[in-house]
Amino acid sequence: MKQKPSFPAKVEGLSPPKPQSTKSTVHFSTGPKELALDSFALQASGVGLDSTKVRESMVLKLAEQGVQDEMVLHAFSVIERHKFIDTALANQAYEDTSLPIGFGQTISKPNVIGRMIELLRQGKNLMITGKLSRVLEIGTGCGYQAALLGQVSNEVYTVERIQGLYEKAKENLRPMRFPNIHLILGDGMLGFPQGAPYAGIISAAGGEHIPTPWLDQLAVGGRLVAPVMHQNGSQVLVVIDKSENGFKKSFLEPVNFVPLRSGVA
Repeated sequence: MKQKPSFPAKVEGLSPPKPQSTKSTVHFSTGPKELALDSFALQASGVGLDSTKVRESMVLKLAEQGVQDEMVLHAFSVIERHKFIDTALANQAYEDTSLPIGFGQTISKPNVIGRMIELLRQGKNLMITGKLSRVLEIGTGCGYQAALLGQVSNEVYTVERIQGLYEKAKENLRPMRFPNIHLILGDGMLGFPQGAPYAGIISAAGGEHIPTPWLDQLAVGGRLVAPVMHQNGSQVLVVIDKSENGFKKSFLEPVNFVPLRSGVA
């Protein structure tokens, strides 16, 4: 039986001198359609802020934009997006917009995140009690999508290559004490073989192709959702389903994600 990483812990078998194989792991245990955000912005740094109404408004918009999975919508309704961004941007926290999170990275639009998680759950994935059994996220960022994935999956392994963002995500997620989210500092292009196989793999960064380790670590019956460069040079969403007979690849709508890079920074 594989032993889950504890908090904090180092993953066994990894060599510290080599950045591409160095990984640190954290385990976290335990109305109106248009809503004014001015009062929310003024209170953003206060204690005990109730963002329920603005979250409900955001969820209504997500449903109108096509996100229909009830478990995904529920995740957006309970995870507070403003807790993952700088307080100076709190007045935009529940708008359908991407926002800077530092280190040249962004938190994606709620609609794009919702679309990708819904696609992940629409495959012939390995489900347990209605949830994805185990998911690998490439690009933790500030930790928001990992928190959402934690609501729709029984177990989430999330890999971040930028040390500063890894620390930020750890700080954001720690108070929430999710028992099923494992935060890893490492090279996302290598995936995380210690947690494989995965019912779903989702990436928040796009490259010219899908890394082979991701395909190897995807379970038979699993689904991968990621941005990738298309033949015309634009970035599009790709969905890859793995079966005993191989892989089925589907190219969907254009998207705009940060570039997929290797190594640890």
